[in-house]
Amino acid sequence: MIPTIEGHRVHPMGVTPAHPEAAENGSMRSMSMRGMRVLAHTPPSLFSIPFGLAGLAVVWRLMASSYGSPAALGDALFIASGVVWLVLSAGAIARLLKAPRVLVGELRDPVQSPFWALPWIVGMLVAFGLEPYAHAVGKVAFLVFLVATVLYGGWVTGQWFVVDLDRSKLHPGYFLPTVAGGLLGGELAGEIGLYALGWLSFGIGIVCWLMLGSLIINRLFFTDRLPAALVPTLAIEVAPPAVAGGAYFALHGPTPDVFAYGLAGYAVLMALVQVRLLPLYMRLSFTPGFWAFTFSWAAVAELALLWLRIERPAGEVVWAPLAAGAVILLLAAIAAR
Repeated sequence: MIPTIEGHRVHPMGVTPAHPEAAENGSMRSMSMRGMRVLAHTPPSLFSIPFGLAGLAVVWRLMASSYGSPAALGDALFIASGVVWLVLSAGAIARLLKAPRVLVGELRDPVQSPFWALPWIVGMLVAFGLEPYAHAVGKVAFLVFLVATVLYGGWVTGQWFVVDLDRSKLHPGYFLPTVAGGLLGGELAGEIGLYALGWLSFGIGIVCWLMLGSLIINRLFFTDRLPAALVPTLAIEVAPPAVAGGAYFALHGPTPDVFAYGLAGYAVLMALVQVRLLPLYMRLSFTPGFWAFTFSWAAVAELALLWLRIERPAGEVVWAPLAAGAVILLLAAIAAR
């Protein structure tokens, strides 16, 4: 006979309820409580997960429109991005209600504050994924999140004006609020047909890229190396020229000019920089921060697909699936870890 302690059987792995149903229900409640506790302590950088999923969804939507790939995969990726975004947003709201001072402290923190732009940016991408199927709802949602992105970008930029920033804490994630938000807002607005608004957002992204880019490069060249936890943010360096190229084509049209070629050239340079950084990345212990790679390389793949569609080089039908497939493999490898 298995002994009991106050109505619970003594199990070799611990104390479990005497009734199987109670054990199952208790286990489920325990898992749910653990899940909520985890969500209540998730850092804002975890929003790079739905960010990467949405970036890959955009790539696959382009593959579907240009090369006849199954559009369902792009829709599934947008749905997955939206679900993860909603779950993480619920966790952020729980944090705000439970410990508002902690969350406000992160909004003011020079390291973490840039990542709090991600919930609004991902909201724009999820709305863009919805737009073909619910045009009015998707368009309104996109506008709401674009305004929220610009408002947050303005607030956090002003915050950096009024605090004593330590140059050693500067990292490529500072591109997120205004550079990524502005350039992506411009691209998505152009795709939806809001060209004037798109150019305004594009202007924010370009000017802030020029301003912040020089500061970040100066910090990376002449200050101590980034701490290991922030090294994956170096992958963000390749994103601004790639996203800017996609935004420019969405607003200007698919006719290359001097500016488009210049953006493409700088994107190639930054991709080569990432190749040089591979040994550095390989020495790192895996962390969720590696999700920073996913959107950056999805943006590179999207720009490559756009140029393939414009130039129509020999082997185009081979190069396009290779570009999209490489990003899928990267995302799958990071998700598996």
